[in-house]
Amino acid sequence: MTNVLVTGGLGAVGRPLCQELRRRGHRVWISDRTHSHESDYVRCDVGEFHQVENLFGKAPFEYVYHLAAEFGRYNGEDFYETLWKTNAIGVKNMLRMQERLKFKMIFTSSSEVYGDYRGVMTEDVMEKAAVRQMNDYAMTKWVNEMQILNSADMFGTETVRVRLFNTYGPGEYYSEYRSAICLFIFRALHNMPYVVYTGHTRTSSYIDDTVRTLANIAERFKPGEVYNIAGSDLHNMKQASDIILRLLGKDDRLVEYRDLQGATTLDKKVDAAKAARDLGHRSTVPLEEGIARTITWQKEVYHCG
Repeated sequence: MTNVLVTGGLGAVGRPLCQELRRRGHRVWISDRTHSHESDYVRCDVGEFHQVENLFGKAPFEYVYHLAAEFGRYNGEDFYETLWKTNAIGVKNMLRMQERLKFKMIFTSSSEVYGDYRGVMTEDVMEKAAVRQMNDYAMTKWVNEMQILNSADMFGTETVRVRLFNTYGPGEYYSEYRSAICLFIFRALHNMPYVVYTGHTRTSSYIDDTVRTLANIAERFKPGEVYNIAGSDLHNMKQASDIILRLLGKDDRLVEYRDLQGATTLDKKVDAAKAARDLGHRSTVPLEEGIARTITWQKEVYHCG
């Protein structure tokens, strides 16, 4: 039995990842910033080194999935102190422990690191082109990747980086800072207005597909690699909103359409062939089916519809 730690293990990706790793026979420890009744749980703010040090005193972890982070463009603007402390200092704290203990780490970066790049997003883009990250959240994630590369060079640490592309699905609780699909569904369910930016395209990945590939990394670990984890169908955000409204039997009278949203990537045209080859990544849940499942979950959680 392998000891695996998942930081951010109570989050929208962390919780199902823990379930999948346990299903595969790993002993999974969870950490997050709140108190919890979960088994093998340790409260830890990764931005506080003494808490991180205490966390790693609980067990000898062979693999660490580092998901704990502040998420989102506007969240990063409104709570930038927390963003930079959790993401930048938090990763540095994890790397200090990795340099000491030599565990293997899987780090979740973001498709936002591709910034203003307009071509197909392959993993080597930043090695070939000057890219401007478009918001503080994106900047922190690229800083994290550079921190990891520097640690590998200086201390021989072993990490796999993954860039998640618009993961969505059940388990993502609504706030104004959450992903577009989560926000669209919640607001449509509650007859609240929302804005759709029609000029952007995305490649959304259903949670089950993302989690399965993440769990595969512990079984196919290649230190130093970086992978795009994405869906297979490029869509604009009006298409996603239209699916939601049709499934709910509603019109778009509360939707405001605008062309472009500032401070974010325009089009996320992605090549995920490397993850398919090395990690067995595949998209099994089409966008409409994934949205339908997410709607069902939100109706149950929020007792509406």
